[in-house]
Amino acid sequence: MSLDTLLIELNDPAAPVRASDLTSLSALAGEGRERFLAAWRMMSVQRRRDIIDRLADLAEDNVELDFNAVFLIGLLDDDVQVRAESVKGLWEYEGNDLIGILTRLLRDPEALVRAEAALGLGRFLLRFELEARDDALAAQVGEALRDVAADERELPEVRGRAVEALGARGEPWVRDLIEDAYASGDRRLSISAVHAMGRSADPDWLPTIIEEMHSEDGEMRFEAAMAAGAIGDEDAVVELAALTSDEDPEVQEAAIGALGQVGGPAARAALLALAADSRDGRVLGAVDEALSEAAFAEDPLGLHLSMEGDAGGGDEDDE
Repeated sequence: MSLDTLLIELNDPAAPVRASDLTSLSALAGEGRERFLAAWRMMSVQRRRDIIDRLADLAEDNVELDFNAVFLIGLLDDDVQVRAESVKGLWEYEGNDLIGILTRLLRDPEALVRAEAALGLGRFLLRFELEARDDALAAQVGEALRDVAADERELPEVRGRAVEALGARGEPWVRDLIEDAYASGDRRLSISAVHAMGRSADPDWLPTIIEEMHSEDGEMRFEAAMAAGAIGDEDAVVELAALTSDEDPEVQEAAIGALGQVGGPAARAALLALAADSRDGRVLGAVDEALSEAAFAEDPLGLHLSMEGDAGGGDEDDE
């Protein structure tokens, strides 16, 4: 469908929004972007919400589709849901021009948007850490998030997201911030602190993480399992194996996935034992994915299997 035809349909409240037609919005630029923007301003709030939601799903299913131009427009929308979902939609956007926008959104009137903006900045912070980048821009992002995390006037949900985002930052003050959030007595901040511990990939946090695997709070157990997987230390295998029979399915699946991230003989043995004992398709599917992840982590290029195949082929030739 052409862009012109799509825009006519989108401005018709009676016309349904079909995901297949929205692919025309991929890689919008120049005049096409301007025409979309003019049409966007005339659409109802519900129509704008539907478009952003559908585009996010399409982009997740097909990485070749690029709806960043639409999501960037959505960041400035009057509707809180459109702004928040637009931030999520830009999860793979790497242009540094987004940093200033997200920093401003940290002071958005709506807490939902502020929280998403913090997570969005966290993605940049993680990239900077992986690149060992320690310049003014990296410091700017870290300080903006630090201000939010330390602001006692801010809602715990927003402060917690800032703490999570900062977990990737390898600075001494970040560790202090995580410790303070964990000991705050606020459930939301404590859970976010455990998330940040995993994001730091620092094995020194492992005793605390393992302790929280026994929490009565299902969300805390979930975050503890995820954190253990992110750290990838084999000392967590026994506790993760125990969580694979947790009463909460989400905790159970998080523990299975974490075992795949940890990898190694003990983790594989725990996963194989679970597969042998279970008849639950959901569990077996999760175990299969975890085993694949463990195998890939240990042999990302498939060299072991390749060498086995070469060896086998040589035997056949000899015969």
